[in-house]
Amino acid sequence: MLLHHHRLHVLPRLLPFPTPSPSPSLLSLPTKTLTTTTSVATTSPSPSHAPEEEEEPRVQIPLHNLFVPPDVDLAVSSPSSEAPAAGARVLRGSNIVLGPHARGGGGAQVSAADFAKSSTRTEDCPADGLPEFALVGRSNVGKSSLLNSLVRRKKLALTSKKPGKTQCINHFRINDSWYLVDLPGYGYASAPHELRTNWDQFTKDYFLNRQTLVSVFLLIDASIPAKKIDLEYASWLGQNQIPMTLIFTKCDKRKKRKHGGKRPEENVDDFQNLIREFFQSTPPWIMTSSVTNQGRDEILLHMAQLRNYWLKH
Repeated sequence: MLLHHHRLHVLPRLLPFPTPSPSPSLLSLPTKTLTTTTSVATTSPSPSHAPEEEEEPRVQIPLHNLFVPPDVDLAVSSPSSEAPAAGARVLRGSNIVLGPHARGGGGAQVSAADFAKSSTRTEDCPADGLPEFALVGRSNVGKSSLLNSLVRRKKLALTSKKPGKTQCINHFRINDSWYLVDLPGYGYASAPHELRTNWDQFTKDYFLNRQTLVSVFLLIDASIPAKKIDLEYASWLGQNQIPMTLIFTKCDKRKKRKHGGKRPEENVDDFQNLIREFFQSTPPWIMTSSVTNQGRDEILLHMAQLRNYWLKH
């Protein structure tokens, strides 16, 4: 479905689908980055950063809660079955089905990353037409740390113990072919009201009017229960049909049940239940940790899949 300004709204489609033939190149992706659709690991470190294999909590994801990209067909054994095709693959620690545009992981690795430009208005952003992904989240959610993890550079995006450091639309050119965009954090109570209002205004204008925006990556702290401000932000994106991926951060933090805390996967599930009414279908989501690099490879492969589809359409 095409959105205004020619942006693509990538949404899961309704089942059933015809049975697809397994793709050799898809099946050749690193096995630790993949899991079958019948059981999805929710706390797996990225394969290249896990020194030891640990037992992982696993959660069943119903078929209707999967994110199915365009040009992907899933099959069920019967109209009433929840079992998908044996060849279907879902990114580990997510609900994202891999499709033909992820074949071979094309463009999923970062070989070059450079700061390009800071802007305070959408019209001042780079005009070269390259696709881009915007990172946004509540202040202190770990946005800069995630960006640095994605590009394997400790100081590409400035990390600070003082929330609210990002005050512009910051573009970082990746592999000289696409952009990561670091947006101001929201919910920083100590920032002047006028400044918070200005950030909010130009950020939302960017979402609504940036033609090359492929998807917004909304960062949510999975180590704590859902916050009202995050729910409001997600619902605004849904109501305005802005393509969105939920990135759950700090998934390495395991709360002890004796203290009444919930595990990250439980907070992830709660958050999705609270925003479900604002979306036509389940948004894609990935669990991450900048400490263990969990989710890094999965985010990059998801971006490559969306980007490859965007470039061809």
